[in-house]
Amino acid sequence: MKDLWFDARYINPSKPDGISRFSVGLIRELAKLTELSVLVSSKAQVALMPENVKVLKVNHPSSPRELLLARRLRKQNISVLFSPMQVTSSIFRDFKLISTLHDLIYYRHRTPPNEFNWLIKVIWFLFHMVYWPQRVLLNKADAVVTVSQTTKRQMLATGLTKREITVIHNAAEPCEFIEYKNRSGSRDLVYMGSFTGYKNVETLVRGMGEIPDHRLLLTSRISEKRKRELSAIADEVGGKVEFLDGVSDQEYFRLLRESKALVSASLDEGFGIPLVEAMERGTPVVTSDIEIFEEVAGPAGLRFSPTDPHDFASQVRALDDPDFWQELSQSSLKQSDEFTWPKSARELLVLCERVALS
Repeated sequence: MKDLWFDARYINPSKPDGISRFSVGLIRELAKLTELSVLVSSKAQVALMPENVKVLKVNHPSSPRELLLARRLRKQNISVLFSPMQVTSSIFRDFKLISTLHDLIYYRHRTPPNEFNWLIKVIWFLFHMVYWPQRVLLNKADAVVTVSQTTKRQMLATGLTKREITVIHNAAEPCEFIEYKNRSGSRDLVYMGSFTGYKNVETLVRGMGEIPDHRLLLTSRISEKRKRELSAIADEVGGKVEFLDGVSDQEYFRLLRESKALVSASLDEGFGIPLVEAMERGTPVVTSDIEIFEEVAGPAGLRFSPTDPHDFASQVRALDDPDFWQELSQSSLKQSDEFTWPKSARELLVLCERVALS
């Protein structure tokens, strides 16, 4: 496809988040399939781009100059611009635009991300109080992408857009072949994710009191306040919890390869990349019984009532059976094949080609 562009300005090179991984994964694979140009706003973003990608440096998305960006891009002969967000400027554009909405979590949990300044936090909070601003943004695009069937159903239920919604799944970095071994005898459980309220880590910690021979490894960075709160619960129930306070990707993947399961008690998610990362390594997942985890893990996951520590502990205990662990591990490997960057990139390219011709 000619004149396909990707807005790579939402990549955070220093602290890669879900949108960063989504962008980098798709850009890398799209560049293998077609000519591709990208918008960036920093040299650090340029360093993450494949060599065969054309780069154009423009303003940061939060700059006032964003209002006229589409007008400045008119001379670039863009056919289709894909944005991994929904806020790329579309005023005065002469190209087709595909926007992305990853989830509707912030309509239900309205705590702004900490990295925003106070003004952006206020605007962000007000934006998520009602649906109509989102509808305006999404309807300005020619097509809309989301990362799961779960979010698509939620978008349709709330009437967020009259545009076509296409699911382009999130994925995880492919892992190298590793020697396979049964880990039903391991006593380590891995958690990867933040410690915000809806992540519901408290249920995991309370559940550890019922499986005192197991250890919960909390791999993400954590504030001292949250650490004290969760430590108090662990002490109360007698559960073993270890705070790793941030690990490298290499260390995280090693833990997944050596642990009994990846666990999550989240009450709300847009996707669940850690589940795919675990399943790729044959590591079963034990998660809260919510729709998105059913979609991502399918038959490869064990699920428990989100606020029931006893139910969580029971599901972990089921994995003590070597034969059952082996069966679930094999299902995990098979399920992970549903979520790969090459597959998602091919599906996105088909959408871009269709939009270009519309």
